[in-house]
Amino acid sequence: MQTVNDIFEVTTKPLIFDANTGGKPEHFVFTVKSLERLGVSAVIIEDKIGLKKNSLLEEEIVQQQDTVENFAHKIRIGKQSQITDDFMILARIESLILRKGMEDALMRTKAYIDAGADGIMIHSRKQEPDEILEYCRRYRSLDRQVTLVAVPTTYNMIFENELINAGINVVIYANHLLRSAYPAMLKVAETILSNGRCYECDEGCMPISEILDLIPGTR
Repeated sequence: MQTVNDIFEVTTKPLIFDANTGGKPEHFVFTVKSLERLGVSAVIIEDKIGLKKNSLLEEEIVQQQDTVENFAHKIRIGKQSQITDDFMILARIESLILRKGMEDALMRTKAYIDAGADGIMIHSRKQEPDEILEYCRRYRSLDRQVTLVAVPTTYNMIFENELINAGINVVIYANHLLRSAYPAMLKVAETILSNGRCYECDEGCMPISEILDLIPGTR
């Protein structure tokens, strides 16, 4: 919550909060109220249970999906706890990740929309976008449709325009900034250690004058 406050010190752009599974239903109610009060625009929760494990890990990592009834209940009471109509609850479906098939993904999609979900995030670990594109095609035939979200971490050859044309409304690049920042920091640390000073790493660092401009009140 403090991190959300810090972010809103420097931007007024909409913020989507990743709440993993959302926890127990009664905990999710508290999360929704807190996020809405802070000014967050939307929360994403995934229909898995148990300790958090990355969906893109190898298949030997055991991951379990929640029942449709339990997850729909969580969405429903989350929506009931909102104060305004502006806040969005997005349901992330793990059926394709867990190899339960397209029919299971679409069945859950309908159930979660009926429960009040404002958006659906469909996830896949396939290297090619075919699975996601098939889902989008089948999704467009549903009677009720909401905001559709994709995260092309593994199927990264596809262009945004292709996803948009398929019906995707929001594209999330989930971890690329963090994954690019770590190698840069590691290189700077190694350069300092090997040279015994920081002069050699200057070319890889943002000038002090520029970083001070990013921090309110430091000028």
